[in-house]
Amino acid sequence: MSIQSVNAIRFLGIDAINKANSGHPGVVMGAAPMAYSLFTQHLRITPNQPNWINRDRFVLSAGHGSMLLYALLHLSGYADLSIEELQNFRQWGSKTPGHPEVTHTSGVDATSGPLGQGISTAVGFAQAERFLAAKYNKDGFPLFDHYTYVIAGDGDFMEGVSAEAASYAGHQGLDKLIVLYDSNDICLDGETKDAFSENIRARYEAYGWHTALVEDGTDLAAISSAIDQAKTAGKPSLIEVKTIIGHGAPTKGGTNAVHGAPLGADETAATRANLGWDYAPFEVPADVYADFKTNVADRGQAAYDAWEKLVADYKAAYPEVAAEIDAIVAGQAPVTITEKDFPVYEDGFSQATRNSSQDALNAAAAVLPTFLGGSADLAHSNMTYIKADGLQDKNHPLNRNIQFGVREFAMGTILNGMALHGGLRVYGGTFFVFSDYVKAAIRLSAIQELPVTYVFTHDSIAVGEDGPTHEPIEHLAGLRAMPNLTVIRPADARETQAAWHHALTSTKTPTALVLTRQNLTVEEGTDFGKVSKGAYVVYETGSDFDTILIASGSEVNLAVKAAKVLAEEGGKVRVVSVPSTELFDAQDAAYKESVLPNAIRRRVAIEMAATQGWYKYVGLDGAVIGIDKFGASAPAQTVIDNYGFTVEHVLETIAELK
Repeated sequence: MSIQSVNAIRFLGIDAINKANSGHPGVVMGAAPMAYSLFTQHLRITPNQPNWINRDRFVLSAGHGSMLLYALLHLSGYADLSIEELQNFRQWGSKTPGHPEVTHTSGVDATSGPLGQGISTAVGFAQAERFLAAKYNKDGFPLFDHYTYVIAGDGDFMEGVSAEAASYAGHQGLDKLIVLYDSNDICLDGETKDAFSENIRARYEAYGWHTALVEDGTDLAAISSAIDQAKTAGKPSLIEVKTIIGHGAPTKGGTNAVHGAPLGADETAATRANLGWDYAPFEVPADVYADFKTNVADRGQAAYDAWEKLVADYKAAYPEVAAEIDAIVAGQAPVTITEKDFPVYEDGFSQATRNSSQDALNAAAAVLPTFLGGSADLAHSNMTYIKADGLQDKNHPLNRNIQFGVREFAMGTILNGMALHGGLRVYGGTFFVFSDYVKAAIRLSAIQELPVTYVFTHDSIAVGEDGPTHEPIEHLAGLRAMPNLTVIRPADARETQAAWHHALTSTKTPTALVLTRQNLTVEEGTDFGKVSKGAYVVYETGSDFDTILIASGSEVNLAVKAAKVLAEEGGKVRVVSVPSTELFDAQDAAYKESVLPNAIRRRVAIEMAATQGWYKYVGLDGAVIGIDKFGASAPAQTVIDNYGFTVEHVLETIAELK
């Protein structure tokens, strides 16, 4: 039965990819035995409860082999994955896109495909499980007790982010993380030896992982035994499984020809004959479905039923946390945070928004029991430290401060895994200029609709002496261009509290908080409640204004100063704070008109960053005071003045407009 079931996986992949005339059959054919062994002997999942929080997680890091996962989910009984959906592989509107998408297909635990990010996201799953277990498990009540499994390929291990995450996982001793390495010596362009010759197991041993080798990737018993040994290793595990890419294909098997292209009719017929598969395309023997029902669905349902009783008994024994458990199990925040939970600041108070962010972060930590995060070795510069807690590590799993080390990209992927796991609110910080290093992970946060909070400080040329390598210019424009990401650059301490409130109440959108190192004065007109609108009026001389100054962040202070000087000279001006262009663009036309009346064409936008995004607000008649070149090294005020962010230059720019 096991051989027939393995071949059923292979041919569902072959047939779907042939029908779509697009896809990657090689990994499906080569990795089918390890995937079958994992699903039928180890993985605890149930199609009837696909979002069960204590299920084992499975990440197909080699996401180009998505038909491997879709075939497994179909055979296991997931309702989303009918045979018709497999036949619609890679077609518009199907549940079987070209790479696994967590928001799209039931049973998919993580969106994967950008190589290296799947295995790195899995580290976050494992860390989330450990934290929730440390916080809520009691003697005899292992509410959170599951494994995270990965199938990864050579490409995953070539990408640097997997090295960052693996180093971190080894240091943290995440012993419920088990990676199966589909080691077939082939990549898209040819043999891996042409570009890649290191000993992966030796590298992972150096990271502090348990490693093992299965020399025959078709040996189901050896694969299962290696997984059993990994469970007792006391550290994360890498199991290298030697496979043949495109196993069974007589001509293309073992070559890169089967990596990223359909087998085609002739090679498929030869493969059917070679493996003794006498069934028509998409035909699956009843015995295969029965195998998966018994060994995946029924086994998983029994585990779920036992766990559900455990939860009921736990809540009776520990009623004081019953409401928190109910919320976490339902995929909700255990506590809702409100405006009253944040600090209040008086007009005229002066503080860097990174410090105001720390105030908000610690206020949130006092309210939210599963709120945690850290920084890429910059906690004391990013102000991202929860003062009431220590550092989280393998000996202190309940602490809520995470030291990610200088691993910005891995930090983002790990945060994604923690958010995907459920039950947590997570954040991570670094300098804004290094958002480039984490941007690919932010993109997956946005695609997966994960409310991760990214804390970016040192937001402009006001960094000063560190110079152009540390002074962000194009970064705001780049992040604002990303779909489903809210970028908030608050003007003062009051707006910063509102920014954090928005981030912590978001449900399907990540948030990037862009914060200053230099002090900003709390303006009389800033308003906690209006930040969620994205833009609003903070100052005006009267309803008959003929000029609008538009600014974000630290430049709001500058705009208000310039407006007041202009008012003393008889000018009529409005100042608009724009903490978030995304939130403002989402408002209705009437609100937008109330803030930026179309009839007022004399407009100046002010921001210490690339100018391109501001022209949609100032139009052809307006002007933008921004920066379209790199920064400079000098004391902050010297750089700011020389780049034209002065009251005098603002007034000159206004005067030049008709």
